Amino acid sequence: MSTAILSALTEEQSSLVGRLAHPQRVTHAGRAFWRGELDDRPVVLALSGIGKVAAATTATALIEHFGVARIVFTGVAGGLGGGVNVGDVVVAQDYIQHDMDASPLFPRWELPGYARSRLPCDPALTALLLEAANACVAGASSQFGLKSAPGQRAHQVHHGLVASGDRFVSTAAESTQLRVALESAGHDVLAVEMEGAAVAQVCQDYGLPFAAVRTISDRADDTAHGDFALFVQTVASRYAEHMVLALLQKL
Repeated sequence: MSTAILSALTEEQSSLVGRLAHPQRVTHAGRAFWRGELDDRPVVLALSGIGKVAAATTATALIEHFGVARIVFTGVAGGLGGGVNVGDVVVAQDYIQHDMDASPLFPRWELPGYARSRLPCDPALTALLLEAANACVAGASSQFGLKSAPGQRAHQVHHGLVASGDRFVSTAAESTQLRVALESAGHDVLAVEMEGAAVAQVCQDYGLPFAAVRTISDRADDTAHGDFALFVQTVASRYAEHMVLALLQKL
């Protein structure tokens, strides 16, 4: 059965589409999907769209229309946790929706109907993705010439909680407020983005294995970290491509 590779960035999808054997473009639910094979493994490639609703729609289409066996998400995120720096990679252990608040009917961040605030990623699939991420980052310099900036430590892989919400967190004040609020409730968040928690919820509903990896593109604050497009092209998309290929070899 096929593995769905859900990408947040066009650059990530285009590099993978370019590697597809027997590519077939399918339009469904207003989206373009690519069927084919990567290293003899059947896959379906798709862009998530921006935000939780778009991502949930795409994930549902992958399950209902294409019958995929698992979903793997790649993309970028803002670093929130201490020591989570630009160029690092975060493999999600679980997800929380930082903008979910149905209080006073339910505690803040709890998902109504689920009796929990955090949704876990699939442990077995995540373990394989973590292996692939560690191997990719460890060999980044020799494999495709990616090096840390002078004076900075080597890029690292982190594993833990990721937060999603329909807001682009882009100031130091908002970033700090979000991190402190979540940590005070026992949610030690590593990174923030806009889609993963929705896909985790859809996969939870369907009983489908889900795993996600994010490359840190910024610190979710108002500090400039260089040209984003250049970062995506030289770091994020290349990490995603190599991690996906390494993961598929392990399935």
